[in-house]
Amino acid sequence: MKAFADLYSRLDATTSNNAKLAAMRDYFREAPAEDAAWAVFFLAGGRPRQLVPSRILRETAMHASGLPDWLFEESYQAVGDLAETISLLLQDNSASSSDEGLATWLQDKLLPLRGRPPEEIAERLPLLWAQLDQRSLMVCIKLITGGFRVGVSKLLVTRALAALAELDPKRVAQRLVGYTDLSHRPSAESFLALIAPESADEHVQRGGQPYPFFLAHSLQVPIEDFAALLGDSAGWLVEWKWDGIRAQLVKRDGQAWIWSRGEELVSDRFPELIEAASGLPDGTVLDGEILVWKPPAAAPRSSQVQSGGDGGFHVQPFALLQQRIGRKTLNARILAEAPVALLVYDLLEWQGEDWRSRPQWERRARLEAVIGHGATSQGQLLNDADQAAPLLLSPLVQGNDWFELAEQREASRRLGVEGFMIKQREAGYGVGRTRDVGIWWKWKIDPFSIDAVLIYAQRGHGRRASLYSDYTFAVWDGEPGDPERKLVPFAKAYSGLTDEEMRKVDAIIRKTTVEKFGPVRSVTPTLVFELGFEGIAASSRHKSGIAVRFPRMLRWRQDKPVEEADTLTTLKALLG
Repeated sequence: MKAFADLYSRLDATTSNNAKLAAMRDYFREAPAEDAAWAVFFLAGGRPRQLVPSRILRETAMHASGLPDWLFEESYQAVGDLAETISLLLQDNSASSSDEGLATWLQDKLLPLRGRPPEEIAERLPLLWAQLDQRSLMVCIKLITGGFRVGVSKLLVTRALAALAELDPKRVAQRLVGYTDLSHRPSAESFLALIAPESADEHVQRGGQPYPFFLAHSLQVPIEDFAALLGDSAGWLVEWKWDGIRAQLVKRDGQAWIWSRGEELVSDRFPELIEAASGLPDGTVLDGEILVWKPPAAAPRSSQVQSGGDGGFHVQPFALLQQRIGRKTLNARILAEAPVALLVYDLLEWQGEDWRSRPQWERRARLEAVIGHGATSQGQLLNDADQAAPLLLSPLVQGNDWFELAEQREASRRLGVEGFMIKQREAGYGVGRTRDVGIWWKWKIDPFSIDAVLIYAQRGHGRRASLYSDYTFAVWDGEPGDPERKLVPFAKAYSGLTDEEMRKVDAIIRKTTVEKFGPVRSVTPTLVFELGFEGIAASSRHKSGIAVRFPRMLRWRQDKPVEEADTLTTLKALLG
């Protein structure tokens, strides 16, 4: 554990990618394979479920330190991180710190804590903590809470392993796919497989493993500049940008697997897609978007991508998909209320052969033969029958030039999509957000926006632990002059302000605090912000009756008085 804690300190102490690469190479070179396996898991983004409830951690730490509840809470609010707070409050045991490795600590000491009775956990924790110095204790608690983060990207971990093993980083990236899934248990064998020399038969031994996802770059230039940046529109394939869950459907050896973009195995969440995959030949890997789909009678016309006549593909709000994936069990009612389809837009493997190096147009042509018959200039789906199949071809959108495509893009909100995906006709399928084999662009529509009032604030975490940086916003329920008019909360946001703006807002919050509720302060309504968000849906779980997706602050409206902030009526009008 001490060696891994030292690595954490080296990584946390620098913003230099080269310094981080050197630190990881040093660790991987010296660490036993079983320890390195777990280190890769956490550094690459693995998040095991929380092993011990936070309440038990707090109570055990207060008892061990002798601090009263109020003083512990004040310390936590000042520090902003539970693991760091506990490590600072307990006695430093540097003289007797354990030299046992990361794997031993996880497999023999920490993982067995999950599910144990609270009194047993409270008895074990102080004995474990007494074996660790302050730095190792902080890392240990981060692992217990599932909150381990150290500012290292998966790409950087890939580069470190590739340099260590003298391999192509793309080969390592391929091997890392699925490594951080909760079903995977890191081991010495799994680490050695990551850095093993390349094998001629490696591809045929893939089993259900997917490919690294190819990611798009954001396109944010005026339409007048498209031709200069991208050239003629004829050199690109244009599709709708769906608002769902990006996924790969893998069919090999008579079995099917579904992987999310976060490299989580989600096959059990979408049984209808697994069933549909039975009709695919072995050696097929599809890339696409999982969406909730309903037949015409069950979906509003505002969410249709038409296929002609009264039929059509009906995209439902992401919130409905989110409700489904949040369920622990799927019963017949849930499957009926939120049926899903995979909108397929790329073919990565065909008949067991890796097709990623083939150009986009060739992969698309084969995909149309596998899934459907293509699409018309209006983005119409032309699949046979009533389009009830869970596997559907994502339609292409045709236009004579960028300006004509821009006009069609204006229909995005009505169709329930986020804009366009623009893919180079000659592009291969890359790894991550790279440009070495071609490029994909995401040309998204502008976000929804509304002017809202800040009514609650809470301190942030990490470097923002001393600032009130997490805010709750409200809109007016009622029009000006209405004696019953009141502010109704509808969204929380913490991003979008500069550091200087956040310091100014923090000062105002401290001066206008009305009441404290633990870490939260209610304030006199004086600040108006323009909030942006990607989606909006009706919600019975929220006081406002509205749920918004990805809210963030676009700007501080210092020019606007609180009385002129938007109303709940304005917000609900965006539902249409």
